[in-house]
Amino acid sequence: MSAISEVKTAVEGFRLWPAALDAAAQADLVAEVFARLEEAPLYRPQTPGGRPFSVQMSNFGPLGWVSDRGGYRYQPTHPQTGRAWPAIPAVLLDLWNDAVGGPRPPDACLVNLYREGAKMGLHQDRDEADLGAPVLSVSLGDTAMFRIGPAQGGRTTTLKLESGDLCALTGPARLARHGIDRVLEGSSRLIPGGGRLNLTLRVAG
Repeated sequence: MSAISEVKTAVEGFRLWPAALDAAAQADLVAEVFARLEEAPLYRPQTPGGRPFSVQMSNFGPLGWVSDRGGYRYQPTHPQTGRAWPAIPAVLLDLWNDAVGGPRPPDACLVNLYREGAKMGLHQDRDEADLGAPVLSVSLGDTAMFRIGPAQGGRTTTLKLESGDLCALTGPARLARHGIDRVLEGSSRLIPGGGRLNLTLRVAG
């Protein structure tokens, strides 16, 4: 990626570009995201066991990741409004091309909003049709304590993801276990109302 430095990480295949987006680009992206969320409102999904997530979610793109008592899956419509998801912002598609590329563009962008102590337990991204395609994530707003470890189990590594950081799960790290232990509330003023916004691009279908 031009003018953006990738740093080495402890997990092979996990790629990190700190400060990939400058302050102006972050603010523009946040405004674009919240404009699209007018069409696809944030909601709080449930696990298949009926437990509500602590994060609020929505999606952009032809497909969106959802969770309810029927299981984890991708679908073309918002589960509450029944409408198609808004298009993925062009800036995110450009970031994908610059960072990870590949033969297919992403067809899903999961939007997670972390507020009021929200977190995400260790999990693997396994609901996609092509588990060889990379996963790209953009962090905006409050700093997150991110934990990642090998797919087969074992020791995990914790690092900070700050506003404007870009990271990817590729190669051996594509099925890495990862999650958000906590968010450092108040570390950024970027998100209206506070919190952390995470945008995750995937090839789902």
